Amino acid sequence: MVAGAPRVFVSHLAGVPVFDPNGDQVGRVRDLVAMLRVGGRPPRLLGLVVEVLSRRRIFLPMTRVTGIESGQVITTGVVNMRRFEQRPTERLVLGEFLDRRVRLVETGEEVTVLDVSIQQLPARRDWEIDKYFVRKGKGGALRRKGETLTVEWSAVSGFSLQEDGQGAESLVATFERLRPTDVANALHHLSPKRRAEVAAALDDDRLADVLEELPEDDQVEIIGKLQEERAADVLEAMDPDDAADLLSELPEEDKERLLTLMRPDDAADVRRLMSYEERTAGGLMTTEPIILRPDATVADALARVRQADLSPALAAQVYVCRSPDETPTGKYLGTVHFQRLLRDPPYALVSSIVDSDLVPLTPDTPLPAVTSYLAAYNLVSVPVVDESGSLLGAVTVDDVLDHLLPEDWRETDFHSEEGVARGR
Repeated sequence: MVAGAPRVFVSHLAGVPVFDPNGDQVGRVRDLVAMLRVGGRPPRLLGLVVEVLSRRRIFLPMTRVTGIESGQVITTGVVNMRRFEQRPTERLVLGEFLDRRVRLVETGEEVTVLDVSIQQLPARRDWEIDKYFVRKGKGGALRRKGETLTVEWSAVSGFSLQEDGQGAESLVATFERLRPTDVANALHHLSPKRRAEVAAALDDDRLADVLEELPEDDQVEIIGKLQEERAADVLEAMDPDDAADLLSELPEEDKERLLTLMRPDDAADVRRLMSYEERTAGGLMTTEPIILRPDATVADALARVRQADLSPALAAQVYVCRSPDETPTGKYLGTVHFQRLLRDPPYALVSSIVDSDLVPLTPDTPLPAVTSYLAAYNLVSVPVVDESGSLLGAVTVDDVLDHLLPEDWRETDFHSEEGVARGR
């Protein structure tokens, strides 16, 4: 759904089919999962509970929903088949919001929630609850005689958390307003017990982002306290290079067990990264840069660059390769920088504007040489190519900085005290 599209009432989603991009049915919607937030912020929609054909109920994150329209839900096609388990910070919209007795803020009058509408935020993949359809009057058999009305989320009390709550639910809701780096710093200073409680309450994608910003000891501690299936899910959600770094810190038997539980494609990327020396281009690179075929257009490239989950360093350029267009690719042809994409017409082919002058790095290039390369050519990312000419990945400047800074740099407070103060 895009900004300005009609809102969707959740009662209309109950039982609707869920399809993958090829039109094959994945299952049916059985509920929606939301998280309450502190202050006056509306509840955030985390995902859908989908009953697949085997009657197992799984969780489908909203980040993997590409469309809700015409009585159907369309997904990216990537579905985790692990059985859905509700966490302490999660609320089921159909199961817990509907038929709930709440109060109107203006009059204090008690009303019954009959339905809830959701809407996608402009230019983002986040969804939130924006309105409630309520009925005035007493509950029970007499409730149908009362007046019905649709009100803004802010007009109803009972769907937000208190700022001073000390449970994991309130703490996680407070952390939501912070960047992953600031959450990681706050998490680092909690007791191990509280750290485990908060980690258990965070959703997989958020926990993955936070783990990437934590010191290695905290990463190992947290991943070791998660159930193995969930630990594998979180590792899948991490950038492959960060997941490889974390797994390399675990005992061999734990590492292999988690890799076995991961999706085969994700595990293959991580295993490949772990085969390189740590302080080389191969050990530093990510296997998920933006890759386009020669017949892609500038418009195609800009659409890929706009993806919200890309880091600024990865979004600064696209790499043009012959098929296959997943690492390791076919022949690497060159790079197109973001500024060049802005200067050329949308219909131009990326193959006509590719920069093939810069020599890519080999996976065994040592860290000092990678650093010098980025500095010499004023780049934020550099391609890594094997001896056959296939693109293996890209090293970004943030990964290089991680290895140039002192080992304990993440444990300093200079980058987060102000951010945490703003979040209180």
